[in-house]
Amino acid sequence: MQRPSGVIPDTPGSYQFKDVHGRVIYVGKAKNLRSRLNSYFASPETLHPRTLNMVTTATTVEWIEVRNEIEALILEHSLINRYAPRFNIRLRDDKSYPFLAVTTDEQWPRAMVMRGRKRKGTRYFGPYPHPWAIHETLDLLLRTFPVRTCSPATFKQHERLGRPCLLFHIEKCSGPCVGNISAEKYAEHVKDFLDVMDGESDDVCARLETEMAAASKAQEFERAARLRDQREAINLALERQQMVGERSEDIDVIGVAEDEFEAAVQVFYVRKGRVVGRKGFVVDKVEEVTSAGLASRVIERLYDESPILGVPKMVIVPVEPEEVQVLEQWLTSLRTSLVEIRVPQRGDKRELHELVTQNAREELNRHRLRRASDHTARSRALTELQDLLHLPEAPLRIECYDMAHLQGTDYVGSMVVLEDGLPMKREYRRFKVKNVPGNDDYAAMREVLTRRLKAYISERDQPVNERGERPGKFSYAPQLLLVDGGKGQLSVAEQVVRELGLENEIPVASLAKRFEEVFIPGSSSPVEIPRGSDALFMLQVIRDEAHRFANRFHRELRGKRMTSSTLDGIAGLGAARAKKLVKALGSVTAVKQATREDLALLTWLPSGVADAIYQRFHSS
Repeated sequence: MQRPSGVIPDTPGSYQFKDVHGRVIYVGKAKNLRSRLNSYFASPETLHPRTLNMVTTATTVEWIEVRNEIEALILEHSLINRYAPRFNIRLRDDKSYPFLAVTTDEQWPRAMVMRGRKRKGTRYFGPYPHPWAIHETLDLLLRTFPVRTCSPATFKQHERLGRPCLLFHIEKCSGPCVGNISAEKYAEHVKDFLDVMDGESDDVCARLETEMAAASKAQEFERAARLRDQREAINLALERQQMVGERSEDIDVIGVAEDEFEAAVQVFYVRKGRVVGRKGFVVDKVEEVTSAGLASRVIERLYDESPILGVPKMVIVPVEPEEVQVLEQWLTSLRTSLVEIRVPQRGDKRELHELVTQNAREELNRHRLRRASDHTARSRALTELQDLLHLPEAPLRIECYDMAHLQGTDYVGSMVVLEDGLPMKREYRRFKVKNVPGNDDYAAMREVLTRRLKAYISERDQPVNERGERPGKFSYAPQLLLVDGGKGQLSVAEQVVRELGLENEIPVASLAKRFEEVFIPGSSSPVEIPRGSDALFMLQVIRDEAHRFANRFHRELRGKRMTSSTLDGIAGLGAARAKKLVKALGSVTAVKQATREDLALLTWLPSGVADAIYQRFHSS
């Protein structure tokens, strides 16, 4: 790559390196663009190998000027999320963490376990490292504060029936669906539930102690025993929230353990002096980064998208991050009050940080073991496939295709992808078969493969200046195209590849379910792949995944068709409203059986539409 022509500004901003195809491969920020970009064009001997690899891959560099460093930071976030550059550090959550959530915006709030993005009108507690931990905590609290945990559809179903569910009978729900509790008393349960989860349990426990003493004095021993059990349940739930500081402390503690290629990060969330949640993720060091730079990247990632538990008063880190003042200003603007980033030197915070760091070290060791084991097995499997199937290279990208239908209706195809032996779900594709009348798997397979490979050819041959910012859906060719079936399906795949002139570029094979036989072109007999080998296991995994993915899509289409055929044509009932109706009542059958009173309870459903629905199924 040549040094960019013209004068590079000496102002803050973000810069983007692009490859020969115009794709963004690296995004950075700088308080002085000229100084930062000039550093990339020093003598190659002085550059870090990863930096040199990026610079030699890039063909152009562009930049965007901003007014200050905070704007540069925000712009960098935006561009990284937009382009997903291959040379930027990647932070991978090691799991999807569950939260304990309470829907405070509903008439009868409910407690539940949730994953994913934050929703409005919901209070969150956690994240919890294990699902069993959150379920145990919820179970303990429901003994004292029996709030509902059912879905809206289940709630309305029991409300309509006038009968409570099992949770009511085992005293883990107060039965608001059948009017067993007043709105005021239920709101009190919800408030106490939230107070305990917030660490404000003293008043609740004191009230239970008072009521228990009064019940005992009045010789209401059964009630006193229940109150005692409720207090103990609260204490058990609180024990799971380790007390690590003063009640006023509101901090996030970040521990890091790293090697040359990866780092494990652990975060403990401390609210009102208690550890209310923890989270971990792994960092792929695809760019040159110091410990201070890594700390900056971790902080940027943790707080860039509305963190569920909010921004704390203090963030504890192992080393002072790069541009710490800029990060503090940014976090302060998010919290709207002062935020401090600190490296602990002594005392309780130092001890707590050492504990979190020890957790990070243990996670890095576990990850190394998993990585070594998985990588060795995957490498062995790919090498075996190359040898057994006579491939020109190890198939780092494998695509597998399968079909699904019911007597020729709702015909669909699936494409699943393994890259380096791992499922790449963002690369999965699904197809509606359009031009195959009746039941013809061969014709359906031909259509799906033709559409996929023609799309690849179109994107491959597209001029560089007409390509988008990101690679297209079918930009990459497989190094092994696998079809689910025997010789017939293989013949179809082989013919499609040959007709499109790709026979020298894309190898094909098939895997038959019955005897797990693998067939390749030019051989009438199956390839002998040892039972229990890593190679056969990898082919079975991707074949089964393609089968699952195709069946799932087929069921979705069939369900939509059946729903639409039943509810179609009702005046005022469009697709969106029909979907909402089915969700509210629980099933299409429930819609058919609904009375006028049931439909009238749905306040969002216009009365005229409700009448039309009732007339459709009860006109006789």
